[in-house]
Formats: sequence, structure tokens, C-alpha cells
Amino acid sequence: MRIMGLDVGSKTVGIALSDALGWTAQGLETLKINEDENIFGFEQIGKIIKEHEVSKIVVGLPKNMNGTIGPRGEATQRYAAELEKLFNLPTVLWDERLSTVAAERVLLEADVSRKKRKKVIDKMAAVMILQGFLDSKN
Repeated sequence: MRIMGLDVGSKTVGIALSDALGWTAQGLETLKINEDENIFGFEQIGKIIKEHEVSKIVVGLPKNMNGTIGPRGEATQRYAAELEKLFNLPTVLWDERLSTVAAERVLLEADVSRKKRKKVIDKMAAVMILQGFLDSKN
């Protein structure tokens, strides 16, 4: 059984999966969504859950630096609640402060071009969210 990690934004969802033992996170894809038009990608997420036998979902919760939850965090909480309801899986909200910044730094250090970084940053952030969760459990 694998664990899925998600970095949820208003336009994309970065998706990562753990290995079968729950030790490492690998980026899977970046899903295009449109929050304004109520297009959230739940159908595609459901396919991934079924195909990879996902048993738990970890959703990055964007908090303000002082620990409070702003509008983006509230939208993420609603998204996570909907995932739990639709797929009947435990859903964990994981503090994702600075995960996108860290992902950007890793990609910069790897000398990935700006155009390519834009395509993979959300998937990379999902990997960092999931890996942080996995590391806390092992």
C-alpha cells in the first residue's frame, strides 16, 4: 500500500507517491485544475489511487509563517475533506511551509531551466511534502 502526497494550488496539483515500503517519495505528475471553474482533478486522482493501491493521502497545508491558516490553507482544507469523503481514505494535512521554496532551490542547484522548473515545481513540492511525512514516521 502506497501513500500519496499532494501539493494543491489553485491551478495545479503536484502528485507524489511513496514506494511500497513507505520509505521514499517519487514525483508522479502535475495535474492541471481550475479552482475558479470547480475543476479539481478528483477523477484523475481516483484513477491513481486505484492503480497504485493508495492507502493514505498526505496533503500539504500552506500555513503563514506565524502558523495561522490563510485563504489558501482554508481552500486546501476543503480539498482534503473532499478527498476523504470521495475516496474514504485517511487524509493527513502536513505543514508545507517552504516546501515550494525548497523545491525551487533544489531545481536551481540542479541547473534546471526556468521553463522546465515551472513544469515540475509542483510535483517536486509534493515529493518534499510526502518525504517529510515519511521521514517523520520512520
